Amino acid sequence: MTTLGFIGTGRLAHSLALALSKAGYGVAAVANRSADPAEKLATALPKCRAVSAQEVVDLCDLIFLTVPDAAIAPVAASLNWRAGQAVLHCSGATEVSALDPAADAGAMTGGFHPLLGFSGVGETPLAGCTVTVEAAPPLSDTLDDMLAALGCRLNRLPPGKRAFYHATAGYGAGFIHVLMAEIAEVWGGWGASEADVLAAILPMARTTLDTIERGGIAQTMPGPISRGDAGSVAAHLDAMATMPQVDAFYRAHSLRSVDIAERTGRIDGEVAGHLRALLTRPSPDAG
Repeated sequence: MTTLGFIGTGRLAHSLALALSKAGYGVAAVANRSADPAEKLATALPKCRAVSAQEVVDLCDLIFLTVPDAAIAPVAASLNWRAGQAVLHCSGATEVSALDPAADAGAMTGGFHPLLGFSGVGETPLAGCTVTVEAAPPLSDTLDDMLAALGCRLNRLPPGKRAFYHATAGYGAGFIHVLMAEIAEVWGGWGASEADVLAAILPMARTTLDTIERGGIAQTMPGPISRGDAGSVAAHLDAMATMPQVDAFYRAHSLRSVDIAERTGRIDGEVAGHLRALLTRPSPDAG
């Protein structure tokens, strides 16, 4: 059985180490720049010790570097690796080449990025989530088995695509906050609170996500653009003319909606052209 170790014991490491232990993997050693978090994690795992980073490398066959992105390359360069062991970082954006010092010593290297938000409030369950893996055989085979044991879905990523992947995956998390903030800003104009916005919008958003899951992205897209309702779009633009930032936000997202609706046959080229003309026409209050 592969012996696992963690260098960096933050929120991701805590949840991943516990999940791997429950799945039957032995986590033998953990290290952290501050001793207390490492001791806390080691205590929660059977037969695990809090040690130095180099001792994790010396004791373990597969090491997760769960340190901040900026620390991955310096930490990798500071340790003495050996041939035959495996080293993974858990960053979404950092290229696997940050682990080249380990690869130069003969270790196998890769990326292992769970697509989850780790809140720091208790343990975050991993079962059912997608983990993006970038690794070559035989390490990729080991990780396939690991993900099956964890109950996670595999997403393979080719080299050189991590920044694109990470930026766009973030649309499904951080940009949701932006959308909600945009609604709250506008609704605040007539006295609605953030709590009012969340109570009104979240049930609709959840229903939309459920519908997408069942029927696909474009096929279930709601709203006036998917219906070719240029009158509603024109009314929206008239209302937003006095709020340039909101107007720009609406136009940018609506234009992408037109692209999706036309590409999938929800609207024809003539309707799409009319909508684009509306959405690119300068606001009467512009300039």
